[in-house]
Amino acid sequence: MRVLVAVASRHGGTWGIGERVAEVLRARGHAVELREPEDVVDAQGYDALVLGSAVYTGHWLPAARAFAERVEAGGVPPLVWLFSSGLATQPAAAANSPHELSALGAALHARGHRSFRGRLDMAALSFAERAIIAGARARAGDHRNFELVAEWANGLADAMALQPAH
Repeated sequence: MRVLVAVASRHGGTWGIGERVAEVLRARGHAVELREPEDVVDAQGYDALVLGSAVYTGHWLPAARAFAERVEAGGVPPLVWLFSSGLATQPAAAANSPHELSALGAALHARGHRSFRGRLDMAALSFAERAIIAGARARAGDHRNFELVAEWANGLADAMALQPAH
């Protein structure tokens, strides 16, 4: 299958999760393109879309939200999954539940959403971001679990194997 993995990442942590997803899907025999959402017009011509975003103050990044709108307007691929990455030290399900996720998932007919813990590099943050993080008492460091990411991506590949390519 032809798969688009589109990832909106402000400081590279969420991008790393997208890289792992793309790597697993390629290893399972899929033709995968890993792109930033702002570099893609729509998802036409793909059999599947995996769309991910970092979560800041309870929202997906604007580039991911705008891309989701373009996909909805231009034609949604038959298979869509979403993932989020956010506050590194909060429980993944609670910290990475963007307010718009329900509407995004419905509009794109997503088969599911997965939250992952992120990476927090205080040196890479702006003053405003550091202030928000201080209030959340998040712990710096790389809290991504690439084994969980690979497990999830293998589940996507299993689901894709059950579907005919377009």
